[in-house]
Parts: sequence; structure tokens; C-alpha cells
Amino acid sequence: MTSLIFLHKYVRDLQFFLSIRRRNRCCRFTRYKYKSKEACRMESNAFRLRVWLFLSAGNETFERLASFGLMANFMVYLQSEYHMNQVKAATLLNTWSAASNFAPVIGAYVSDAFIGKFWTIAFGSFSSLLGMIIMTLTALLPQLRPPPCTHEGQLHGQCVGHNKAQLGILIASLCWLSIATGGIKPCSIPFSVDQFDLTTEEGRKGNNSFYNLYYTTQTIVLLITQTVVVYIQNDISWAIGFGIPALCMLFAIVLFFVGTKVYIYIKPEGSVFAAVAQVFVAAYKKRQLNLPSDDGQFYIPPFSRSLLPELHLTRQYSCLNKAALIVGDEVKQDGLCENPWRLCSVQQVEDVKCLINIIPIWLTSVLGFLAMNQQGTFTVAQALKMDLQFGPSIKIPAGSVGVITLIAIAIWLPFYDRVVVAALEKVTKQEGGITLLQRIGIGNLFSILTMLVSGFLETERRLSALSHGGTDGIAPMTVMWLTPQLILIGFSEIFSIVGLIEFYNKQFPEHMRSIGNSLIYLTFSFASYASSIVISVVHDVSARHGSNWLSDDINTSKLDYFYFLIAGISSLNFLFFLFCARRYHYRSSVKLM
Repeated sequence: MTSLIFLHKYVRDLQFFLSIRRRNRCCRFTRYKYKSKEACRMESNAFRLRVWLFLSAGNETFERLASFGLMANFMVYLQSEYHMNQVKAATLLNTWSAASNFAPVIGAYVSDAFIGKFWTIAFGSFSSLLGMIIMTLTALLPQLRPPPCTHEGQLHGQCVGHNKAQLGILIASLCWLSIATGGIKPCSIPFSVDQFDLTTEEGRKGNNSFYNLYYTTQTIVLLITQTVVVYIQNDISWAIGFGIPALCMLFAIVLFFVGTKVYIYIKPEGSVFAAVAQVFVAAYKKRQLNLPSDDGQFYIPPFSRSLLPELHLTRQYSCLNKAALIVGDEVKQDGLCENPWRLCSVQQVEDVKCLINIIPIWLTSVLGFLAMNQQGTFTVAQALKMDLQFGPSIKIPAGSVGVITLIAIAIWLPFYDRVVVAALEKVTKQEGGITLLQRIGIGNLFSILTMLVSGFLETERRLSALSHGGTDGIAPMTVMWLTPQLILIGFSEIFSIVGLIEFYNKQFPEHMRSIGNSLIYLTFSFASYASSIVISVVHDVSARHGSNWLSDDINTSKLDYFYFLIAGISSLNFLFFLFCARRYHYRSSVKLM
């Protein structure tokens, strides 16, 4: 019944949307022209949220369904169809993952400096479609992959491997998908945030709900890909399993372009990195000058760069304020600066201060994600040594235990957004119930608690396997004992990841949101590298002392000790986070300029 109600609302909104396109041209986008946001402020934020739900969210949802559906089972595809061994397949996937996590930084720069978010997303969408089509062809055409091989042949290394051309086509597909990641990931959330009028209470509420809604849709998509799509790929056909995501991507592109008449477009304003460098250079050149007490001597351009509230010049990092100090004839008659490497605007200086403030929070998030990486790495190993039977006839695949986390997120996140936040707002009188850094801090606490619970559970599982297990080393414990730690890591994601997404998009200046959003993916990348380093060091050091914590046999290793170590590292990181959070100055909006 609920689904029918939502479907009715979307159909009604689509009808309204189609009619308003004929009547209201205030937000019309024509080719490469960017209309002022002032004309668009007259439209209802509620309507804009519903339009986003139908168009931009639809594009994002189908794009995620396409990419997740393609990669959810890709390791199996490389080993079964391309006959790669585990090391080679993992190396290829890790290389692709590293490139994909770095690509958003480049995409964010191109978006903010040159072509804008809309065209960056559009280019990324078409790149994704091309990569998926090539991937589907590798499964559809026998000439593009090695000849089939039996399971026994794979075990004994007797299969014919791929040739250079076949591998080249596969890598070309992954390259296009990496380019797509660089175009879509850093811009999709900032482009959606652009659709809200943050100067109104209605717009801010819609923006707050957006982040929770965004992550909820991603979770639902992951549930679909890890169940339905993986089943199709394993049991029906790889070609169909890849073709469905490709069709979803095509539909996502269509949905995205349908909304071109109602989107709000923010014109790119040049290189963000150059603007940051100009502040440091200008401040260094004027380092001998004294700061005046009169704010009127600081440079403010004669036009507004955006409709979002500008910032007053603050005393934090006051040495940078000298970059905006007007000396001599640095300002031309038209009000523009003579040399941007000697004189910067007040807003430009405050933008750099925002970046400096955010960097320590970003550093703490890297170690904060260590616990999440361990759950993805070792939980499956635990499940393989537990009773996977669920009921009389259902056997849970060890690789699917992570679905418990996704279910927890899908249930709790909407409840948190609609019920918990509303209750907290009444008590704290704080928009969103709690501050952004408080939300991130709660997520860090949940990650520590996850590691502690995981460690105690692993102790019981190993003792049970050693004392009561059979010859296969399987403990007489149901795999559902992993549920507490999987639910806790889901809560950690809800508070920390969603909190970081919202934090970066709200605290970065409007024209730097794509750069800010790309930090999320850099966090994932650095967290993965940090996790690899910790695992390698623990493995080598513990092995030299005669008790390998991370041996191949999980029953003879000390995985619980490793979990407790991660809990300790996360606790120290949490203390550093508290230190940074207490000194963080939120970006305040005080007036329109």
C-alpha cells in the first residue's frame, strides 16, 4: 500500500512537472547558458525536492544499480571466465579501485573550474554506459574472452588464459568505468544540493533530509545487486547479468536529461586550486604589513559570486587576511583587482580557511573507516567457519552475510531521519537535532563498539571451534551470531559516512562542493591503504613472535586480538577527532552580498 501511495505521488508530480515546463521558464536551461538562481528561488522547495526525487535521484539510483550490479560479482567473473588466479584478479581489481577512487578528484577539478557539474555528470554517465556495453560484450561474444574450461581444469591450472587483445578490451571497459566514476561521484550530490534554497527554512530542511534519503537509496540498490543481480550472473547468464545494469544506466541517462528544464545550474568560476594558491602567495607578499582594524580596507568584489550567504572576514588564521588587504592602486576603476596574485577577495580568503579547518577532520575519518574495512575483510572468513544453515532448508552464502548491515541501514536511516531527528530538534533546538561533528563522532563510537563486540564474539567462536568443532573446523554456532557486529557497523555507517557527506557539502564553499565531495572517495582509498598496511604489519610482527594473529587458518589465528587492536587504534583516533572537533569553527552564513 505504501508503495502505491508513493507511486501515485510520483505520477502526480510528473504531471505537474510536465505542465510547469510549458508555463514556467524561470529555470530553463538553454544549451550552454546559465540562468540566474534568483529566478529559480520563486519555485517551491517542496516541489523541487519531489522533482529531484523523480529525476536526479532516479538517475543516481539507476546509475548506482548499474555500477554496483556490474562490480558486485566481478571477482568471480575474472576467475571463472578469464581464468585468472586469485592474486592476479585481486591485483586487477585493486588497481581499478585505486584509479576509480582517485578519479573523482580530477572530475571535481574539471567540474568546478571548467564545464560545471551538469556536463561533468553527463559525460560520466555516457562513459559509464560505454564501459558497461563493452563489459556486456565480453560476456556475450566468445571471441572476447578465453575458451570455456571445466572446474577441474581451473583447479589444476589447465585452462587456456586470455590473450593480450582480450585483456585489453576488458581493461578498456574498466578505464571507461573509472572515468565515469570521476564524473558522477564528485558531482551528483553537489548538483542535487544546488537545487535547494539554503536561505529558507524549507530549503534547509529538504537539504537535511536529502543526505539520509541519498544513502537509503544506495543501501537499497546494494541489497538488490547483492541478491538479484548476483543470482542472475551466477545461475542464469553473465551477459544478462551485465546487460541489465547497462540498460539501467541507459534509463538513468534518459531520466537525467528529462530534468534539464527545471534544474538550477551554477556556473563554474575557474580553477579552485589556483584560487587557493593565490591566497597563500598574496598573503606571503604582504607578510610585513600590519592588519588594520577597519574592515573597509579589505577587498570585496563589486559583484556577488553566488547567492549563498557570503562570509565576514574572521580573525582565525589572521595572517591570511593580509591577502585581502588593499594596498595602493591594486583595485582598478571598475572595482576589479589588478593582480589576483597580490590581492584576493574576502570570500576567497575565507574559502581557504574553510579548507584548512576541514583537513584535520578528513584525516581522522581515514582511520575512522578502519573498522568498516575489517568487517568487509574478515567477517566472511568468520562466517565460513560457522553454521550457515538457516532453518531446515536454507543455507546462507557466507558472502551474503553483509546483507544484514544493509537491511539495518535501510530500516534505521529513514526512522532516524523522520522520528529521531524531529525529537532531537525539539530538545536541542538545533537544526538536524545534533551538529554534524557530533553525528560523525557518534559514528566513530559505533565503530569502536563494533570492534569490541567482534573481538569478544571471535573469542567465543574460536574456542567453540577448537573444543566442539568437527574435522572441518566449523564451530557449532549459527552464523546469525554475527548479526550484532553487522548491525553495529551499519549504525557506524549511518552516522559517520552520511555525516561526512553532509559535513563536506555544507562546510565547503558552494563552488568547491565537488572538491569536497571527492574527499569521501579519497577517504575510502586511503582507509583501504591504511588497512592493508596494518594487516601487513600485524601479520609480519606476530608471525616473527611465534603466534600469527592473521594466519590462513582462522581457528589457529588470533583474529580477536587483531579486532581489539583496531578498537585501540580507533579509540586513539577518536580522541584526536575530539581535539579537532572542539577547535573547529563552523562556516557561518551571516548575510547576503
